[in-house]
Amino acid sequence: MQNPVGARGLLGTLDRAKVMTQNDRTEQLLTEILEVQRAQLDEYKRVTSESLQLQRRAVDAQVRYIRLLRPMLIVGSVVIAGLIVYVLWLSRLIR
Repeated sequence: MQNPVGARGLLGTLDRAKVMTQNDRTEQLLTEILEVQRAQLDEYKRVTSESLQLQRRAVDAQVRYIRLLRPMLIVGSVVIAGLIVYVLWLSRLIR
């Protein structure tokens, strides 16, 4: 007498259960991968935003230093030019 399910039917059921288990595991792994990728993307966005903010601060600081140094450079140039003229004037008096 043969089993009502049959040997092939029982193996087919086991195979389907194994496939379902593998599919569930695959789906779980893909879900985990997706979560990790989302976390990486969030971290990338945070780091990129922070880096951009730091770069903007650095550019602002450079602009402030340039605004401070430009007048100092002009004043220094005028003083040096005045000293050169004064030295030339003194050299005429010494001759």
